[in-house]
Amino acid sequence: MRKPPPPPSPMAQPKSFIWTRRIFLTLLTVFTLAPVYVMLSSSLKPLQDVQGSFRWIPSGFTFRPYIDIWHTVPLAKYFVNSVIVSVSATVASVAVAIFAAYAVSRYRFKGRKFFTVTVLSTQMFPGILFLLPLFLIFVNIGNATGIALYGSRGGLILTYLTFSLPFSIWMLVGYFDSIPRDLDEAAMVDGCGPLGALFRVVVPAAVPGIVAVSVYAFMTAWGEVLFASVMTNDTTRTLAVGLQGYATQTDVYWNQVMAASLVVSVPVVAGFLLLQRYLVVGLTAGAVK
Repeated sequence: MRKPPPPPSPMAQPKSFIWTRRIFLTLLTVFTLAPVYVMLSSSLKPLQDVQGSFRWIPSGFTFRPYIDIWHTVPLAKYFVNSVIVSVSATVASVAVAIFAAYAVSRYRFKGRKFFTVTVLSTQMFPGILFLLPLFLIFVNIGNATGIALYGSRGGLILTYLTFSLPFSIWMLVGYFDSIPRDLDEAAMVDGCGPLGALFRVVVPAAVPGIVAVSVYAFMTAWGEVLFASVMTNDTTRTLAVGLQGYATQTDVYWNQVMAASLVVSVPVVAGFLLLQRYLVVGLTAGAVK
């Protein structure tokens, strides 16, 4: 007697679905990589080849735009300003967020709920709403105390803290809540105080969440344009604003704009690739308790 054919596997998928998925993913990949190709090919073209209609296949290549970008505008100075501002804002945001999130996660104090709601509600407002108030605050502080916040790196760092710090606190609270309190208690039994338990137990266990918060804070400061264009001057200008220097009243150096854009994106892309596994874990683990 012949055996009946085995039932189809529940994981088996029809070929039509497989090919549809392949076509969709291929089109999505092309759509995603097309802007990158346009930037890369345009950055390797002479200026006369990028001033007219765009050609998908360039007639020639040159690395001259990657040399000229450092001389057309003071790109190195803008690069240093961006690194100092972004790294400082990231370190300050993460440091304050760790202490604040640990206090909210582990202690019950008066006004705790109001504090968490206030921190979360700040994300509801558009950033441009804070532009004029911050400008007036910095100018008045400078007039009253002589501390130059407007047009300085310190003022720009404080500005970026107003964006990254609330989200960093809210995210780390959820991540710290997912860490068992038994670890804190075990550390205190062994002789650690609250700070010892934080830095010896909780922080090492929360490395993925801290990395995710750090990446968010850095990217917020690195690519911000609106506040950087208002709160800086020629000395403290950052990369995001400095790219406008490749456009003059008569012409736009499109090949240098594309080359500078690729150079500017290298630190962010490299950091994201190096920290990708921590970033994925940090963004998902805090949501599951």
